[in-house]
Amino acid sequence: MTGTQSWNSTTGVASARPAPGPAFALLGIVQMSLLFTLTSLVVPLPRIGHEFSLDRTDLILLSSAYGLAFSGLLLFGGRAADRFGGRRALTAGLLVFTAASLAALLAPGPGTLLAARFAQGAGAALAAPAAMAVLRAVFPQPAAYGRAMATWGGLSVIGATAGHLLSGVISALASWRLALAVPVVVAALALALAPRLLPTTPAGTGRSLDLPGALLSTAGITLASYGLVLTEARAWESAAVLVPLLAGAALFTAFLIVERQRRDPLLPLGFLRDRRRALALVAVGLTAAGTATTFTLLSLHLQQERGWSALATSTGFVPFAVALLVSGRTAGPLIARYGAPAVTTAGLAVASTGLALIALMGLAPHNSYAYGLLPGLLLLPAGAAAGFAAASVLATDGVEPRQTGLAGGVMNTAMELGPTVVLAALLTLGSDSTSLAATAVLLAVAAFISLRTK
Repeated sequence: MTGTQSWNSTTGVASARPAPGPAFALLGIVQMSLLFTLTSLVVPLPRIGHEFSLDRTDLILLSSAYGLAFSGLLLFGGRAADRFGGRRALTAGLLVFTAASLAALLAPGPGTLLAARFAQGAGAALAAPAAMAVLRAVFPQPAAYGRAMATWGGLSVIGATAGHLLSGVISALASWRLALAVPVVVAALALALAPRLLPTTPAGTGRSLDLPGALLSTAGITLASYGLVLTEARAWESAAVLVPLLAGAALFTAFLIVERQRRDPLLPLGFLRDRRRALALVAVGLTAAGTATTFTLLSLHLQQERGWSALATSTGFVPFAVALLVSGRTAGPLIARYGAPAVTTAGLAVASTGLALIALMGLAPHNSYAYGLLPGLLLLPAGAAAGFAAASVLATDGVEPRQTGLAGGVMNTAMELGPTVVLAALLTLGSDSTSLAATAVLLAVAAFISLRTK
């Protein structure tokens, strides 16, 4: 294996550092697997409900369990990566993720499957920001790291899309459990190859983990997200929704108060004061929300309103996946030529146009797939992939190496919370077309603000 040379200040001897190409490939596959697992139960959810005799609320919780643990623990996972070193944290996260994925694959009943999904999310919350910390060590030069992040952003969207597509195909041709075998294989392979392909990353000396902040942020985000998820099955004014929402808001408020008093806080509030970084995080959340909302609502529409099978539904999203791949491939050169701010703005605008077309034409029962849905299913992913990739570059631009894990945790939190918050809010609007049109408006507003932000 070809590598580069790095100087060991302790021994005074040049040592081989793993080659960046294979290291990036391994980290990218891990990132895609984590997002694949997040969405892998969406399409086969009706089959799981039939097999385990679950009602709608149970299915919502089962579908959301991974994301609840993932989003709630990401800030802590990012700081743990900065404190203990990226590769060490990545290994720990993958060990938890592998064991939980195997438990989910073999789950004899819904209780075991639910617990396994929560554990998967916990392992992913440690592995995802740690992978970004290792990525910074693979590409220590700012320019090279920026190019890597442009590709990294596209991989995240592709991984989530692959979960939707492949899980539907697999469940239609065989069993939904086979989709759960994918993360087991990927994580086990990553654990075996990490010592050879990934560089060691130093631990952050003299830093505490801010356990009070971690407990408050995790509980606050998880409870608030749980309340938002339940709005799909319960009324906003119901106790099942209001109690976790209010409790989550109270805990997160307490978290902000505690963070102001900590010497080494979990989330330094100044980290979000950079206007371009804050806007980039909003763009990450909205592009993730746009694609997730489209997948959720269209999957239900095609199967329930048009009578499509799970296999036909997944096949209908193939052009979406192709557009994602092409856009993700070209995002890097576009960012290098025109700059991340310009590509973020253009991506948001194109994604907004695609969503508007789906809202206005795609859900009309008399419109054919080619005329009604296909144009939007090409424009939305083309814009979302480019916008997400460029926003990922902006979100990590200028971040100190010692805060790379933090940046990864914050960016992944935005990616997780965006779909949860937006989907819960839009479902109150009534029709699917109205919800998608409102999402298109949000993307258009973000594009306008991005255009005006220097």
